[in-house]
Amino acid sequence: MRKMINLAVIRAIFGSIGAGRPMSRRACAAAGRDGERGFTLIEMLVVITINGLIMGLIGPRVLNYLGESKVKTAKIQLQSFSGALDLFYLDVGRYPSTSEGLASWNGPYLKGGAVPNDPWNGPYLYRAPGEHGAYDIVSYGSDGQEGGSGTAADVVLGTLTSSKNE
Repeated sequence: MRKMINLAVIRAIFGSIGAGRPMSRRACAAAGRDGERGFTLIEMLVVITINGLIMGLIGPRVLNYLGESKVKTAKIQLQSFSGALDLFYLDVGRYPSTSEGLASWNGPYLKGGAVPNDPWNGPYLYRAPGEHGAYDIVSYGSDGQEGGSGTAADVVLGTLTSSKNE
């Protein structure tokens, strides 16, 4: 970090050289402190308070966006599973049963070959036949339990496809 050189320090150093007498440490230290100024406790508290207020206002919005993005990720994964199930249907002539589930597939239906967990690290629930169609795929949301509201609400493939068609 560069320090600004005070004009008084320069004059004191060079003035003492020209006069033939050495400059004392006390004189050098006193001359150097004139241009230096630190922050007071009040200034630091004001900055910390302003930062706290900004984070208090912006923080919940950012966390809300993160929750919404997990819901969107779950919806996209459910639609991907739907496409994979349609490919399975074209190859085999039926959808997997509930007992077979999503994890028991053998074939090139899902990229990577394994069913990932939902964005909240819980398993997807597969039912065939489903309440909303030939099958249902459900994520229980952030709370991991059936029901809920907001980001804790269940994400169901059948409601996604039926609301998309309306």
